Amino acid sequence: MIIWINGTFGSGKTTAAYELQRRMPQSFVYDPERFGYVLMANIPKELAKGDFQDYPLWREANYKLLKQIANNYHGTIIVPMTLTNKSYFDEIIGRLKKDGIEVKHVTLAAAKKTIQQRLRKRFEGNHSWAYNQIDHRLSCLEKDVFKEHIKTDKMTIEEVVETIAKLSGHQLLPDHRTKFRKMIDRLTVTLKEIQLFK
Repeated sequence: MIIWINGTFGSGKTTAAYELQRRMPQSFVYDPERFGYVLMANIPKELAKGDFQDYPLWREANYKLLKQIANNYHGTIIVPMTLTNKSYFDEIIGRLKKDGIEVKHVTLAAAKKTIQQRLRKRFEGNHSWAYNQIDHRLSCLEKDVFKEHIKTDKMTIEEVVETIAKLSGHQLLPDHRTKFRKMIDRLTVTLKEIQLFK
């Protein structure tokens, strides 16, 4: 099974994905962004696009790699990735479903103010690319194709993870980490994300 965690930038996708992995036996986090940044770094500036998702190669490569992993990995693949273009959604998730691969798609939703606060916590200011994408992405994600929505404004990370697990039919392991250990683990994920965007 693939669990695709959608949502605008700053919605908590990556944090939720790694927290889910920690409590779900035989699971793996697959991050399509990594391939996107490698692709962007190897394109002449004259041919560069503003968003790596606009490259057909990015969509095709992620579809094929996810299909290959799903057909050979006896576990759950967790994908934290913003996907707001219906055509791109169909090219990846739609094709995977047609291939008989079980894909559970959820969207982490929150008010604009909440998203802004979360982006500031990861040191992204009012002029960052992610910050300037908020209105457009939130509007796109309201479409039916991007449901099921999980309203996260007043939810803890634990509640978000438990909701995703319940919706996808998974049992989670108990979380015996201390509050301090959880904080360190989540900070580590945030720092990795910041490094990735540099």
